[in-house]
Amino acid sequence: MSRRVVLAYSGGLDTSVCVRWLIEHRDVEVITVSADVGQTTEWAPIRERALAAGAVEAEVVDVREEFARDYCFPVLRANALYEGRYPLVSALSRPVITKYLVEAARRHGADAVAHGCTGKGNDQVRFEVSARALAPDLEVLAPVREWGMSREDSIDYAAKWEIPVTASKAKLYSVDDNLWGRAIEAGVIEHPWNAPPEDIWEMTRTVVGEPREVVVGFEAGAPVAVDGGRLAPHELVMRMNELVGAYGWGRLDMVENRRVGIKSRETYEAPGALALMLAHEDLEGLCLERDLQREKIRLAHRYAELVYDGLWFSPLKDALDAFVESSQRHVTGEVRLRLEPGRCFVVGRQSGLSLYDYGLATYDAADRFRHEDSEGFVRIWGLGIQTWAAKQGGVSSGGPS
Repeated sequence: MSRRVVLAYSGGLDTSVCVRWLIEHRDVEVITVSADVGQTTEWAPIRERALAAGAVEAEVVDVREEFARDYCFPVLRANALYEGRYPLVSALSRPVITKYLVEAARRHGADAVAHGCTGKGNDQVRFEVSARALAPDLEVLAPVREWGMSREDSIDYAAKWEIPVTASKAKLYSVDDNLWGRAIEAGVIEHPWNAPPEDIWEMTRTVVGEPREVVVGFEAGAPVAVDGGRLAPHELVMRMNELVGAYGWGRLDMVENRRVGIKSRETYEAPGALALMLAHEDLEGLCLERDLQREKIRLAHRYAELVYDGLWFSPLKDALDAFVESSQRHVTGEVRLRLEPGRCFVVGRQSGLSLYDYGLATYDAADRFRHEDSEGFVRIWGLGIQTWAAKQGGVSSGGPS
């Protein structure tokens, strides 16, 4: 029996050509695995396409709830935004897809897994590092890095083998989507000076003009309800995408640093993800002790880098997860968001575990703060600065001499 390979299959041009290319050039049996992480697609035609390309089996697995609960929500609880902006839309789906690739490889007795990523993208890193973390004994194949075909060549190759792809040689953009958001690149977007064309946006088109408020409920840092109605994790994210996206909010346009060492102009839309992260971080301001909150802010950037760089399954990520888990024990409450065309912002928050003490914060008659204690505190706090100013002359108003 031929060697078996399990291929991460999106149903697009590259992965469809990968099926036939692996059969022809590696003499293997190919099993495809397609993971439903909330992308907008029809799965029956994709499965049929894989079989038409020559796959011996084509599996489709619905991982939407697991993806939201075990991948999106940990990033949300960490407030992890890559380079302070990107909510890791594509980076998040790769480790869960790889998990199911490895499981399929074990079930089918395969000795390799494969992906359809190019040699200068981030996803090759995420697939391969994740696979080697989960199954170091499996070989990882990357046909697109080997075959040297242009997009036009791939289309001709698919036509030769009668693979029913929908791609054309006039493709404008490259799109990757899941329930956490949408990534759009290539075409005119590759030039950083060009404004993103309006036709690239699908999730964030303004169709509602009347402002409204949305209340998001959290338990231990995870969102559990919208306007009082409890929802499964993936349903909650999709509901927020609908509500927030209808106001045209949740777009990103940035030049980011890829793991492979190049800069890339990227556009994203993630209305639900960004709104939930906005609400969660605000609730932490109410519920986290000051030093814990500050340290968590500092570590959020490192957490985001690990996920972006394909290190979801790594010792440091495990350690940071433990820290985040501990930090979220008391992050329970509600946040009220106001939605207006092109805007989403927090207008209220409440929690039964709040560290906000009205009697200490207010300036009215209910004030319980001991103002007389502040004189000694401020004097001791500033003692070092006072000594420095007296002994060394303090700060020169004219700057360095």
